Amino acid sequence: MMSRKVYFDVNIVVDILDTKRVNNKNVNLLLKRLLYENINIVISEDMLSTIFYIDKDNDKVLSFFKTIQKFWTISPFGKDVIKDAIGIAQEKKLDLEDVLQSLCAKANGCEAIITNDNKFYDCGVNIFTAEEFLNEMKI
Repeated sequence: MMSRKVYFDVNIVVDILDTKRVNNKNVNLLLKRLLYENINIVISEDMLSTIFYIDKDNDKVLSFFKTIQKFWTISPFGKDVIKDAIGIAQEKKLDLEDVLQSLCAKANGCEAIITNDNKFYDCGVNIFTAEEFLNEMKI
C-alpha cells in the first residue's frame, strides 16, 4: 500500500511557526490531523533557507527543522524538475518558485498541495487551503 502524501507550500510552514498569523490555528489543526491519519508531509529543501530568513527566531526555527527531519520528507527539486519549471515559468510567465513547488509535489507523488496562495500553479495535483483540506478530511 502506498503511503498518502501532502505537500506544504512555504506559507503553510510559516503559519505553523508564527502564532500571530491569521492561519496559524487552522494549519496547526491540519498538522495534528495529518499526523493522526499518518499522512506524510513533504516540503522542498529550499524552504529551509527561506523560512530561516523569514522567521527571526532562529533558535525556534532550527529546533523545528531538527524535528521535522525525523518525520517529514524534505525533497530536493532535482535537475528535471528545475528544467521543467524554468520552461513552464518562461512560457506561461509564472512565478518560478510556485512552479518549482508544484512540480516537486507532483514528482513526490503527493495527493494534494496545501497553500494559502490563491494563484498557485496547477500541475494536476489537487490544491487546497488548510481549511479546505481539513473539510475534505471530515468526509
